[in-house]
Amino acid sequence: MGSQTTPLKTVLRAFEILELLEREREAGPSEVADHLEVTRATAHDYLTTLETAGYLVNDDGRYRIGYRLLGLGSRVKYRDSFFNAARAPLRKLSADTGELSHIGIEEAGEYVLLHHEGDVSTVDMGTYPGLRFPLHAHAAGKVIVAHMSDDHVEELLRTKGLEQITDFTITDEREFLDELDRIVENGYAADSDELNLGVGLIAAPVVVDGDPIGSISIACPSGRFQNADYRDRIVQRVAEAADEISINYRYSM
Repeated sequence: MGSQTTPLKTVLRAFEILELLEREREAGPSEVADHLEVTRATAHDYLTTLETAGYLVNDDGRYRIGYRLLGLGSRVKYRDSFFNAARAPLRKLSADTGELSHIGIEEAGEYVLLHHEGDVSTVDMGTYPGLRFPLHAHAAGKVIVAHMSDDHVEELLRTKGLEQITDFTITDEREFLDELDRIVENGYAADSDELNLGVGLIAAPVVVDGDPIGSISIACPSGRFQNADYRDRIVQRVAEAADEISINYRYSM
């Protein structure tokens, strides 16, 4: 068995700086030094190194993230088999329904929004590729979890828990497991206000050879799902799109 590797503090600090700049948009050496609890000279060395590597831009002593990271992230997405299998069905789903549509995957116990189509102003989600959500707090994540193995679900509950995001988030483990059973039985997941107040989601899993590789979902104002006919129509469209993605994915393998 291999020995456990100790993380390099210098590398971790570099990523901590990037995350700080993502939150604050820009910062100077003094702010970075305070955040990292290092000297100003050390913070300056980190910033200039990241600038030299092309990941930061220096605007008169204020540093911000450069577009090199965007290039890396875009290449990762456009090389992804699931993304390529889902692009056309996702675009069609959004065009047919007029609603904001998403695809996403599970990574490191979180839901990662991979791509969206439609008008992001229709719901207040702050949607952008790479956005991460707790898996348990919305339909697009729960529908993936529902098709995981029991051991995987148990591990997620142990490591991630069921944090309350809104008053409507499921935080009781027994209730959550019952919800997963209903999702498998119904073939789709739905939620209202569990992650964002005023936002409802309907999601279907994309399953290939028994494994959930991601999900496709529609988000809209939660009140629209009170109309049973509209809800049923959306469920059908989302399920059809998920099936099409699954077929596309198999043919791409």
